[in-house]
Amino acid sequence: MTLQRMDNVGIVVDDLEAAVAFFVELGMELEGKAQIEGLWADRTVGLDGVRCDIAMMRTPDGHGRLELAKYHAPAAIDARPQNPPHNTLGMHRVMFAVDDIEDVVARLRTHGAELVGELAQYEDSYRLCYVRGPEGIIVALAEQLS
Repeated sequence: MTLQRMDNVGIVVDDLEAAVAFFVELGMELEGKAQIEGLWADRTVGLDGVRCDIAMMRTPDGHGRLELAKYHAPAAIDARPQNPPHNTLGMHRVMFAVDDIEDVVARLRTHGAELVGELAQYEDSYRLCYVRGPEGIIVALAEQLS
């Protein structure tokens, strides 16, 4: 048995439309939306009475996807501190390669994104930064220089 691929990364959000708009601005494409509910969903996630809306986002190359989910039932819970620092245990960021990092940061700011630190350069190879988007999601951006 071998791994075929990583299919998607799931992120639970409170404002699905704002999260979709943020990732569309980043350059992802909305692949589709659906409402998820039923016994199969309950069994899969280990909760009773699941009802959520999802939006599947796809990178332009078609290889990477994010599943954004807004839970209506049971209500989502917030088990983390607001705006946790980068060294918090657990998964907390997704990184994207971009062509023009300053342009991307400027466009994401129109959707409420803020730099976590600052735009930095690693040797002559990359310009990098972290931005905090909707729901406190940290998105890392990397512009390759050479």
